[in-house]
Amino acid sequence: MKLPNGNGKHAPGKLLKSVVILLPFTLFILMLPFPLRKNSSFLSPNDSSFLPPNNSTFFSPKNSSFSSPDKVYVNRSSYDLNVTKMKRCNVFSGEWVPYSKGPYYDNETCNLILDQQNCMKFGRPDREFLKWRWKPDECELPLFDATLFLEIVRGKSMAFVGDSVGRNQMNSLLCLLSPVARPEDISSRYDTDPIYFRRWFYADYNFTVVTLWSPFLVRTSDVHSSLITNLYLDKADESWSEVKNFDFVIISAGQWFFRPALFYEKGQLVGCHKCEQSNITDLSHYYGYRKAFRTALRSILNLEGFKGVTFLRTFSPAHFENAEWNKGGSCERTKPYGKEEMKFDGYIFETYKVQVEEFRAAKKLGRKRGLKFLMLNTTEIMLRRPDGHPNIHVWGHELKNTHSDCVHWCLPGPIDTWNELLFYNLKSFISSLQGFVKDTSH
Repeated sequence: MKLPNGNGKHAPGKLLKSVVILLPFTLFILMLPFPLRKNSSFLSPNDSSFLPPNNSTFFSPKNSSFSSPDKVYVNRSSYDLNVTKMKRCNVFSGEWVPYSKGPYYDNETCNLILDQQNCMKFGRPDREFLKWRWKPDECELPLFDATLFLEIVRGKSMAFVGDSVGRNQMNSLLCLLSPVARPEDISSRYDTDPIYFRRWFYADYNFTVVTLWSPFLVRTSDVHSSLITNLYLDKADESWSEVKNFDFVIISAGQWFFRPALFYEKGQLVGCHKCEQSNITDLSHYYGYRKAFRTALRSILNLEGFKGVTFLRTFSPAHFENAEWNKGGSCERTKPYGKEEMKFDGYIFETYKVQVEEFRAAKKLGRKRGLKFLMLNTTEIMLRRPDGHPNIHVWGHELKNTHSDCVHWCLPGPIDTWNELLFYNLKSFISSLQGFVKDTSH
């Protein structure tokens, strides 16, 4: 993926080619500005819900450029959901275990891998990182079944909303589905920038999957001559307002919130993060992160006519070691961490905790409004995979002034587990969702 410019905002539909060429080299503005810390004390999650205030401002989508395909109901007798036979457990609590069968695909069988995540193509010499699989403590995580996945989403639409790590997951899904069906790239049919807004259509299944670029989830504007971004924390980014037409929405965001930013609410400057201006209240990234997710989730709750299912995919940790991202930090490990090697604490846990609190509040409100909110709780799972990043094995690394990528994930790699978990969730609840699967077996 060609990544955002230094101003942190896309230029819809009119991005100059010269800028596009330079975009990959601004990749590491995204990167986490802290080296990874190890062996700190463990913190337990806070189970209390945090209810948002009722005075937030939300967008009202108008003239959406996307219309979801007509619903094509699945005959439940035509495939086996096998829900009743599947043991339920907390699939997010477990361990990475050796797995000798290897990945579902590789860079030769799937041509949809971006160069920024194509570690094999760009010389990664080891394969050990491909020989592990997530094992829940009390049950088995089903293998990804591309045929069944496509049957479940037949006639549906799915949107990945967020930054380039969200698109990383979408590309993983495209590759996991590639043994069964190849999609058509329909990005050019829409009046949005095809670099940041990608759309794929599986004609045989009438299934559409898109990625909608919104690294902060809320409205932004650029501060000229600096890398500081204005964040309007109580106004959702209109670039993803079309999700009202989608059946499944996977929302995520993370690394961009470590950048310098000015925070606005109700049109007024309320503080900043890393702006280094003495006359402005200094606020942590947690403040902006909480308010952005509160606004995004509450905006989904208030979308007129929205009947879809919303997934929150939790914060994806980076793994820079020995130094910060711009001071020689790298991620050279070839095996996962065990539970005792890497504790889930510090800023990674606190960032995750903010998401969980806002998600629980949205889920509670959603229940009252008949909307489903589900979590892909992947943060601790991925914290243990320092071996899964591209590091130096990306396009352009041979050029000067580039840095290791310890934020995105190799394809194939541990990020494929996110879509195994997505498949598990779909398989678990799809039969109980009214209107999604029509039972014609009687």
